[in-house]
Amino acid sequence: MPLESGAYIREMDEGTEQRPLHVYTVAPFYPSDRNEVAGCFVAEPLKTMESMGVKSSVQAVQSYYTEKTNTCVQFPAQWMRYMSLPGSLGLSSAGAFLFASLVSRVRRLHSHEPIDIIHAHAPLPCGHAASLLARQVNSPSIVTVHGLDAYFTNQVKGRAGEWCRRMARHVFRSASRVVCISEAVRQKVSDGADGNYPTSVVYNGVDPNIFTPANEPSSLKILSVGNLIPIKGHDLLLRAMAMIQSRIPEVSCDIIGEGAELKRLQALAGELKIANKVRFLGRQSRERVAEAFRQCTIFALPSRYEALGCAYLEAMSAAKPVIACRGQGIAEVIEHGKNGWLVGDNDVGELAEALVTLFEDAELRNRMRLAARRTILKSLTLQHQAQRLSDLYRECAA
Repeated sequence: MPLESGAYIREMDEGTEQRPLHVYTVAPFYPSDRNEVAGCFVAEPLKTMESMGVKSSVQAVQSYYTEKTNTCVQFPAQWMRYMSLPGSLGLSSAGAFLFASLVSRVRRLHSHEPIDIIHAHAPLPCGHAASLLARQVNSPSIVTVHGLDAYFTNQVKGRAGEWCRRMARHVFRSASRVVCISEAVRQKVSDGADGNYPTSVVYNGVDPNIFTPANEPSSLKILSVGNLIPIKGHDLLLRAMAMIQSRIPEVSCDIIGEGAELKRLQALAGELKIANKVRFLGRQSRERVAEAFRQCTIFALPSRYEALGCAYLEAMSAAKPVIACRGQGIAEVIEHGKNGWLVGDNDVGELAEALVTLFEDAELRNRMRLAARRTILKSLTLQHQAQRLSDLYRECAA
């Protein structure tokens, strides 16, 4: 039997006092002892929201067939493993398994500290579980969509993909709000809709006190940060770098990230005869990534499929010229030629020309880097993200 939702006002001996809004956050990605960067866009705004009267209870989840992880000291959360069918075939049913694992603890928590909002990150499995949990505590649920594959049909093919589509639609219909991290994501949600879903765009924010500017380094260096997977376009970057060697032979490139493409990319660098100019640095701490931004000349990530891209925002906060692709979520932030540079998807030649243009024009780089930092400070900090989420919570809980 569902429990009653808590009131937002609690009676005190001295009178009436506003209590914090209590949000139960369920996320499949969150900083951990193994990876302090994963899900930082979920974790980092929470502390800021505390000063805005929002308390968050965080439940980080992982399936039993993944490697066990534990909480990160900097971003504490309850970690839990749940049963599910392995691989993408089990994705459509994973939310039901997750709900069964969570329902008892959610009811206990709600009885001691009423839950006002359940916020799920990604429709499957967390959004599905949240829609079921919301009925138990008689509170609204919202779900944030972090990727362009809003219905999982690119990730999961065939009949299993259709099951995912149906379940994602159910999640979106059940939610009080579908939060999208860019207009590009909202368009993807709308394109696959079977009705009118209540959507809002809340861009991720960046901490400008961590990702800070520095003077340009004396050497010419490209930095790229992202998982080493095909959609990130690291192969395009290596080919573009090889193309500009005759004009800018002193340029080097650092690539931060790990993934299945590492060996292929290392082999490609060798084939292009630039292996001595490219460093694959693997996964790095938040502090080391911030320092890498300060030490580069240009940040480039020609991603082919990007909902927004926190790395772009971090580079802009560090006052670096950013090269990204048109048609991706980040194109909503970058004004071409002003606070960043946009190139065509899969266009190695245009990417190479962009690199040459920026490396050869120090004045343009300087204007662009200052404009990039201003863009972040104006509307894309953690404070901005936290305020928008807090306002949205109160609107949905009213």
